[in-house]
Amino acid sequence: MFTNGCFDIIHRGHIDYLAKAKALGTKLFVGINTDSSVSTLKGSHRPLQDEQSRLQIMAAFFFVDAVMLFNEDTPFNLIKSIQPDVLVKGGDYIPENIVGFDIVTEKGGLVTTIPFLPGYSTSGIERKIILVHSSK
Repeated sequence: MFTNGCFDIIHRGHIDYLAKAKALGTKLFVGINTDSSVSTLKGSHRPLQDEQSRLQIMAAFFFVDAVMLFNEDTPFNLIKSIQPDVLVKGGDYIPENIVGFDIVTEKGGLVTTIPFLPGYSTSGIERKIILVHSSK
């Protein structure tokens, strides 16, 4: 099984998501965007933590079996290389629009989404930090 993301500031929503992803299979592989791809996706103010820190934090979770960096805009080449049986993304995606859908479904695999835990997001944490520090 495979999922991917920036995982810039790990929070309860990530833990919930990753634990539920792991429950869908036996091995969970996590692709992590490099610093340059995070900046492209999220803006020049991101990432807040460097790629090696994000990689090491993710690798420390007992429900994560392997982590790998990818530098492209999407994890298409990584998914093509790994050939997961299950591809998982957050609930803001439509399975048919998830990068790698074709790769996984052509071999009979499952592409699914997991709803977000309401109230938990890196962007929300970032906004809260900015709000607190801008009012001082």
